[in-house]
Parts: sequence; C-alpha cells; structure tokens
Amino acid sequence: MTSELAALSNDLAAAVERAGRSVVAVHARPRFSSSGVVWRPGVIVTAQHTIRREEEITVAGSDPGTDLAVLRVPEPSGDPAPPLAEEIKPGYLTLAVGRSEDSGVNATLGIISAVSGPWRTWRGGRLDRYIRLDLTMYPASSGGLVIDTSGATIGIATSALSRLAGLAIPASTINRVLEEILTRGRVSRGYLGVGLQPVTLPDHQRGLIVLSVEAGGPAAAAGVLVGDILVSLDGKAAVDTDDVQTALESASVGETVKADLVRGGLRKQLPITVGERPRRD
Repeated sequence: MTSELAALSNDLAAAVERAGRSVVAVHARPRFSSSGVVWRPGVIVTAQHTIRREEEITVAGSDPGTDLAVLRVPEPSGDPAPPLAEEIKPGYLTLAVGRSEDSGVNATLGIISAVSGPWRTWRGGRLDRYIRLDLTMYPASSGGLVIDTSGATIGIATSALSRLAGLAIPASTINRVLEEILTRGRVSRGYLGVGLQPVTLPDHQRGLIVLSVEAGGPAAAAGVLVGDILVSLDGKAAVDTDDVQTALESASVGETVKADLVRGGLRKQLPITVGERPRRD
C-alpha cells in the first residue's frame, strides 16, 4: 500500500511539473496574481475576471460570458498546453495547476464532481460542457490549467462562474472563444432588445410574453410590441429565455430570423435582423 501511494504521489508530482511549463503568473489585479495558460505560442488564456488592469500586458480580447481573456506576449513563454484529456467523468482525480510570483508553480488536488452537457453561465456565455470541480480554489488557481492525473488538459479553472464551486472552462470552449477573439477582437452575441417572460396560452401552448421593447433595438425596428407573445424563433419553440439565447447563438449578428408571434389572439410572423449585444464589462 505504501509503495502504491508513493507511486501515485510521484505520478502527480510529475504531472504538475509538466503542466507547470505551460502555466504563467498574470499580474493584472491588486494584491494577488492569477494564472494563465500558454495555449499556443505567443498566446496566453486566463480567467477574464482576474484582469483588473491592463498595464504591462497586452489583452487581445476578452469574453466575460465565458470568463475568458486572451493575452498576447511578444515572445513565446513556456510550452503550449498538454494534449486534451480523452475522457472526463465524475469522480476522476483532477489537479488545478497555477503559478504565482511568490510560490512559483502550485497545485491543488480534488475530483471532478459533476459533468454534463452545454451550460449557460449567469454572465450569458455558453460552456460546451459543465465541469464542476471539488478542490480548493486559491487566488492563483483561477486561470490555471486543469489536468487529469496523466497531465492531459481538461480546461482552465475559474471561481467566477458559479457560487457553488469552481469550474473548469472546457478546452473546446477555449478553442472556440480564442478563435473568435483572435479573428475579431471580441465575441459577438446576438440580441433582440426585448424583455421576455414565460407564459401559458389558452390552448396550453407555452411562449414568451414581451414585457419591454428597447427603443431603437432590433425587435423595435421589426415592429414587435409590448404584449406580443413569442412562440417560436426561426422555427424553434420559444418557451424559455434560454431558447431565445440558443437560437441567437446559431444566427450570426446581422442575419434575419423569423419570429412567430401571437398578437391579439392572431398569429403573426415578423422578420428581425439580429443585433449585436452591447458589451457591459
């Protein structure tokens, strides 16, 4: 038993050492540094909520919705993140590897406590998977690399997207957001400019009643009125506000979607040109 524990300890130490070559300290907030991961040469990914000042760093862009920020460095610093983990399951041992100016490479050990499908954050972004971590999140943990015991990459750690526990922003989400930021400098999200609330119609069909219409917004320009009931968007049922956000993610900003409404008991269809959601960083 002692030899097995020693072997596990050595394996974990080796995994942390390898991962540490891809992790840097990010000095962008008072008192505590955070961590960042060299995702590709010259490009570092970190947790957006830890970027409080931008002196002495170059921020290529950020996405508060997924809590991701992309930094550029003039010269490659460290090794790119290790290959992606092949399998992620609840109960698997996991490590969050960070780096700070004082302690250097640091690690915290725990398990993956939950894994599920796509999940929308309270900030409005979408993670391709919900990966909840049961481990201690130190100040330098956010933005650090989350790995399995073999050292394979699961994602990066954040403490800002859930009050319940730390999460791993999955690698697939990082790749998606990174490409958009490097291409456009930001992540665009569509919006209609309406306030919505779920309601049930007399025929037991569900929809979303329009409680407010933003002046000058996409819905206002299309003729949407307060009191209209949205029942589908581009042919997909709209029974919850998440349905609308999901539909807008598949529609590029500037494209037209068809909104099926009930107005005064009669069906009506309006084309709405999707706008870009204003950033409120």
